[in-house]
Amino acid sequence: MDLMNRVFRQYFDMFMIVFIDEILIYSWSENEHVDHLRIVMQVLKDHQLFPKFSKCKFWLMFVDFLGHIVSSRGIEVDPKKMDAVKSWPRTLTPLDIRGFFGLAGYYRRLV
Repeated sequence: MDLMNRVFRQYFDMFMIVFIDEILIYSWSENEHVDHLRIVMQVLKDHQLFPKFSKCKFWLMFVDFLGHIVSSRGIEVDPKKMDAVKSWPRTLTPLDIRGFFGLAGYYRRLV
């Protein structure tokens, strides 16, 4: 298990998600979010991990995370990804068709 998953494991699915070096913190209220941010920053400090603040975004109502839009409404497909499916070139070979079905199948549950 990598370091980020190990140090934040107790908070997973409570108010945060970690994917490699990406951290997503979510909360129901602003006060709760302040508490969650403090916890995450303290854990980072305790383990001598330092975020690159130029990559950080705070107090967003929605966020583009791993090709999805995450908001209070849930998880939605990024419209740019749907454009890629819609504008996929005409498939002529079995390999092309498998590639398209793979992409379309992944987004099927979100469309």
